[in-house]
Amino acid sequence: MYYEMNIAGLDRQLPICRVTDDLYIGAFVIFGDAELTVACARDLLEKAPEYDYLITAEAKGIPLIHEMARQHGDKKYFLARKAPKLYMTGVLEVEVNSITTEKKQKLYLDTADAEMMAGKRILIVDDVISTGESLHAIEQLVERTGGKIIGRMAILAEGDAQQRGDIVYLEKLPLFNSDGSIKE
Repeated sequence: MYYEMNIAGLDRQLPICRVTDDLYIGAFVIFGDAELTVACARDLLEKAPEYDYLITAEAKGIPLIHEMARQHGDKKYFLARKAPKLYMTGVLEVEVNSITTEKKQKLYLDTADAEMMAGKRILIVDDVISTGESLHAIEQLVERTGGKIIGRMAILAEGDAQQRGDIVYLEKLPLFNSDGSIKE
């Protein structure tokens, strides 16, 4: 089963995948789709407020944030990592429970990056916002750095995220029943 939709002027088919017995989602994976990444970055930047830095969570937001930074001429963007790395000078850490991940995970930010974010206008970007758990975790990290969150953006808003007035997104992605019909 697939859900067909137009995103940033491009037609795509999203496979419908089971989350629970009565909840299915349209799997949106931007990895490897350079044409879609470029188009989504362009359209999001048209709606973006003025910012100093972009931040996203590892991993599916990486191609998007990279392309947004490239198109905008940014020299730096930040990544909330799923695991600390040896090269990090220290870490800030928060816990997150995402709809697409089976267990709780943590997000980490390098303290060197955190120092650069202090007092700066930070725009949070993600591929899909659904429950808002990943978004909330990134917000916590940014707040701990002393950065000022000036916006939240995503390519797609799914479920309750569509009703939030604080998220700018390109398209709505419905939730699905087991037979592939759209959940009311």
